Amino acid sequence: MRHLIIYAHPNENSLNHSILTTVADHLKSQNNEIIIRDLYQIRFDPVLSLNDMHGQRSGKVSDDVKLEQEHISWAEQITFIYPIWWTGLPAIMKGYVDRVFSYGFAYRYDQGVQKGLLKGKKAVIINTHGKSHEEYEQNGMDKALTLTSDNGIFIYSGLEVLQHFFFDKADKASSENLEIWKEQIKNMYSEHIFN
Repeated sequence: MRHLIIYAHPNENSLNHSILTTVADHLKSQNNEIIIRDLYQIRFDPVLSLNDMHGQRSGKVSDDVKLEQEHISWAEQITFIYPIWWTGLPAIMKGYVDRVFSYGFAYRYDQGVQKGLLKGKKAVIINTHGKSHEEYEQNGMDKALTLTSDNGIFIYSGLEVLQHFFFDKADKASSENLEIWKEQIKNMYSEHIFN
């Protein structure tokens, strides 16, 4: 399977990077083709410019956006790995969505009806956050994150979301928790991809 990983975290010693390594190693062990787009490493420009906005409507995108769109077009499955910062996507990931998931590529309107153009592709989202699951449930943040990211971005664009992981209290994660999370990730891929 052709698998694209879109990753956003600046620290190579982070929990997110450890998760990235787990995902990549597991997918490689199953003979998948993999492309990793580390947004910090490639210095992706997250700023949606006026030129970007004009170009999106006319179907002309900049070379850096075109490259990312080519990777998405190539992929059968996409995994997004990023932390939850200030109850949302890190700026670089949000900017990636703003620029790459453009009109005419990720979605369009047919006679006023929205249509996701990435249909047929599957997605997995892996997030870490500092609060506990209980805190997120009490204040409704769990539902808000699912609504704004899964529904508002990924499903809106036609992707089928197989799984959305939220790994909580990530800044205090024990080695035992990390091993449990890694096994959950590997089991999910084995269940949804390789069978």
